[in-house]
Amino acid sequence: MPISFTPIKAANSLADQVAQALEASIRQGQMQPGDRLPTELLLVAQFGVSRTVVREALSRLKSSGLVASRQGSGVFVQAPRAEPLDLEKGHAASQEAVIQIVEVRRALEAEVAELAAARRSTADLRRIRAGVKALAKAVADGKDGVAEDVALHRVIAQASGNPFLLSTLDYLSQVLAGATRITRANEARRQDFATAVTQEHARIVEAIEAGDPAAARAAATAHMNNAIDRIRQADPAFWRQDGERLAKVLLGGSR
Repeated sequence: MPISFTPIKAANSLADQVAQALEASIRQGQMQPGDRLPTELLLVAQFGVSRTVVREALSRLKSSGLVASRQGSGVFVQAPRAEPLDLEKGHAASQEAVIQIVEVRRALEAEVAELAAARRSTADLRRIRAGVKALAKAVADGKDGVAEDVALHRVIAQASGNPFLLSTLDYLSQVLAGATRITRANEARRQDFATAVTQEHARIVEAIEAGDPAAARAAATAHMNNAIDRIRQADPAFWRQDGERLAKVLLGGSR
C-alpha cells in the first residue's frame, strides 16, 4: 500500500520537518530497505511544500545514510548504518550490563515523561491510550509485549515535543528493545512483577494525562528503578535459561 504524508505547516525549517517525517516512516518500518521513496513531485504534493524543500530534506537523509539515489531509478531506502552502541567485544553478557542500559533509559525516560506531561496534546493522549491498550492486548494474547512496550514509550516521547529526544531514542532503539526483551522475560515469570509493571505504566500515563510534569518524571524514574530491582531479584534459573542468552544477543555476542 503506497505511503502518503500530510501537508507540513510553516515552522522554522520545513526541510527539517519533511526529513523527520520521512525518517520516522523509515525507522518505524513503513518503508523498508530497498523500497523506493515517492517521487519528488508526489512528496511536494503530499507535504504541501516546494520542490527545493523536498530536495533539501532528501539531501539530509542521504547524508545520514538512510536513503541513496540510483541513477535514473529514484531514491531508495537503505538500512541504517549506525550501530546503536559500540559495546566492547570483550564485555561479557551480564546482569550488570543490562542494568546499566536500563540506567540509560532512566535518564531519558524521566525527561521524556516530564516534557510529555507539560506539552501533550489531545492527539498525543489518544495515541498513548491506544499504546496502553495494545500492550495489554499483547499480554492477554500471550505475547511478550516487547514491541508494544517500546511503542508505548515512543508515543510518550513523541508527546514530549522534542525531536532530538525522539531521535536519540530511535538511535538507541535496538539496545533499548533488547533490554526491554530481557526485563519483560524476567517479569513474565512472576505475576507480582507483571502486575507491578502494568501499575507503573498506569501511573506514568495518569500523570501525563493530568498535566503534572513532576509526577510524570517521578513515575518514569520509579518505573526504571523498579525494573533494575526486578533484574536484581531475578531467579538465578532465569538468568541461566534466558537472561544470559538474551544479554549475549543484546551485547553482540553469539546467538
